[in-house]
Amino acid sequence: MAASKPVEAPGGGGTAGLSRWQLALVLGAPVLLGAGAIYLWGRRAARRGKGANERKTPEGRASPGPGGEGGSGQPDGPGHEEMSPLGRAQAAKNKGNKYFKAGKYELAIQCYTEAIRLCPPEKNLDLSTFYQNRAAAYEQLQKWTEVAQDCTKAVELNPKYVKALFRRAKAHEKLDNKKECLEDVTAVCILEAFQNQQSMLLADKVLKLLGKEKAKEKYKNREPLMPSPQFIKSYFSSFTDDIISQPLLKGEKSDEDKDKEGEASEVKENSGYLRAKQYMEEENYDKIISESTKEIEAKGKYMAEALLLRATFYLLIGNASAAKPDLDQVISMEDANVKLRANALIKRGSMFMQQQQPMLSTQDFNMAADIDPQNADVYHHRGQLKILLDQIEEAVEDFDECIRLRPNSALAQAQKCFALYRQAYTGSNALTVQAAMKGFEDVIKKFPKCAEGYALYAQALTDQQQFGKADEMYDKCIDLEPDNATTYVHKGLLQLQWKQDLDKGLELISKAIEIDNKCDFAYETMGTIEVQRGNLDKAIEMFNKAINLAKSEMEMAHLYSLCDAAYAQTEVAKKYGLKPPTL
Repeated sequence: MAASKPVEAPGGGGTAGLSRWQLALVLGAPVLLGAGAIYLWGRRAARRGKGANERKTPEGRASPGPGGEGGSGQPDGPGHEEMSPLGRAQAAKNKGNKYFKAGKYELAIQCYTEAIRLCPPEKNLDLSTFYQNRAAAYEQLQKWTEVAQDCTKAVELNPKYVKALFRRAKAHEKLDNKKECLEDVTAVCILEAFQNQQSMLLADKVLKLLGKEKAKEKYKNREPLMPSPQFIKSYFSSFTDDIISQPLLKGEKSDEDKDKEGEASEVKENSGYLRAKQYMEEENYDKIISESTKEIEAKGKYMAEALLLRATFYLLIGNASAAKPDLDQVISMEDANVKLRANALIKRGSMFMQQQQPMLSTQDFNMAADIDPQNADVYHHRGQLKILLDQIEEAVEDFDECIRLRPNSALAQAQKCFALYRQAYTGSNALTVQAAMKGFEDVIKKFPKCAEGYALYAQALTDQQQFGKADEMYDKCIDLEPDNATTYVHKGLLQLQWKQDLDKGLELISKAIEIDNKCDFAYETMGTIEVQRGNLDKAIEMFNKAINLAKSEMEMAHLYSLCDAAYAQTEVAKKYGLKPPTL
């Protein structure tokens, strides 16, 4: 597979579809594809700006600005103002602040209520402060409904009041009003120019919760969807010791299959599994599960192969719950071909990793190595697992073993180079980075037909800001695999980072969709770019297309997070006229 979707290790907030098992690639472009991608600008600002800023204390000054930060609480002038209605309201508020600081929240609430009663109704900003202060006291008593109500009053009086918006967001979180919480915290992030880590973390938290909630319901009722032929072929190309993906032998073909001279191939037996294999060769993938099922129900000669083939296509259509029993059965068949069992363990291990169960995944890969120690696929795929777990030295050892068993494995050699490069790059070691880059040169020189080698080298070059050469490497990928949609996506993202050329970037991503209209990575990336351009409705359309193509519940949750974040921005724009910076 020439280029894969970027993926994060478990716990990093990312998601992994089956395509991502072709090695996690780090995207060297100004587009983040994590659950909080909508807050791209904020992540950058937060890294160089303020830290968390806890908002617990009540306001002191009578008239907060739009940001809502409080002052000293002193009246504007001596002598007479404290006797005015506003002065008396301020005095009640100041008394409430003293009770608040002393932890006497009920008494503080009484004082803030008195301040609200005394305050002239035309003094909007002062009133908003009093309501916000009372909400702060209610918050200490964990009276979340009252907190939300008082913050709503404060926001009605001062629509860009950050403290009130954020306090209401936290109250909505406690009340399990996720949608309302997200809208409020989105407004806060924009108003604060994404400078406050506390609001950013709440945004990410609620996005993930919403995503998981929606994905659980949607995925349960989704219609199975066969991936594109390009995706399926790329998936099988990552295996070399996979019996079920090997071509039919001449004697296994059905009597309807003709050779080049038009003569019928020799017919040995009638088998659902062999028919399924024939459909594979014809790229008639929709019939494979049903034909495999016939072999299984008949308890035919190829039952183990049929179970593994059916499980593989269940995985490909995103039905892991149906795949697992078939994989379990193959693994337990001690009289079956050991390569079938090892392949089943690799696929179940990859499935566990996709489900963020790394311990189970590691157990399966280790068992596969124990029962079939000469199987290069085991070490190749376990090496990828180790990269996801940030165990680079062990990953390199696995790739070395794969190369020892299959010296001409270009893919393993390219991925070993990438693992060494990531290790050097994250360690900021210039000499080892240079050595890793030379390793890529050696790989593409030795294996000029390996598209993955060019793709991985291109991403390393992008990290090093050698954009022109990276672009050349992506062109090599396209020459070798013109139907690989993900390469066009990566090349499109490169245009954004290199030349800030939105039109060219979107043109290339559109080309990816033209090549493979089931490429969820292309829709997801286009949606993320449209968010950054401020085209939120278009972004939501793209994210929804990606959601319908998601291959796992976890991937779907991630995409819902992106979509919900974009939708929250549309609601904030309508209510408060707030929009984040755009490209």
